[in-house]
Amino acid sequence: MDRNDAPRTERRRLTHVDRRGRPRMVDVSAKPATARRAVAEAEVVVAAETMSLVIDGGGAKGDVLTVAELAGVMGGKRTSELIPLCHPIALTDLVVTITPDRAAGVLLVRAEAATTGPTGVEMEALTAASVAALTVYDMVKGVERGVEVRALRLVSKSGGRSGEWHRPAGPSGAKGDRPGRRPGDRMAGRVGKRKPVGG
Repeated sequence: MDRNDAPRTERRRLTHVDRRGRPRMVDVSAKPATARRAVAEAEVVVAAETMSLVIDGGGAKGDVLTVAELAGVMGGKRTSELIPLCHPIALTDLVVTITPDRAAGVLLVRAEAATTGPTGVEMEALTAASVAALTVYDMVKGVERGVEVRALRLVSKSGGRSGEWHRPAGPSGAKGDRPGRRPGDRMAGRVGKRKPVGG
């Protein structure tokens, strides 16, 4: 059956628009509070010289990575003020990390958000990744105007009625929830444990 032939009651609707087409905040008062987590990523493409400045901390504005990571956390905490129909959420954790990949000429921004509540934290993770990436641009634009911010994407989410979701690997090069973590790396809502020697 074609989507347009389905009964109106069975068609999927945008949750932030009512039946008259007016924007609305979704009522989540009846939804149970569950542990929720979301991971988002973005990429910042820079020239080799810019990458060296970022890694060495030699930019005119100082430590690019630390400032951008903090900016991402600050931005994620203010998501409901930036995105009109987002609920204010009490975040229990928000971690932003930026990993330089010198060979690829990319700074990988990764944001992980967690909460316990009736609605998810996808937008908080995406906003944190966006703000961190934009902060990188602001920090280095004095030496390279052609920096490109790309591939903003939700990588995974968990919790709530829809449960787990992971982005599948695709032709765009997105690798889903990247497993390549260093031992002891922080993740939103938990701390990555070190594997036992020989394990």
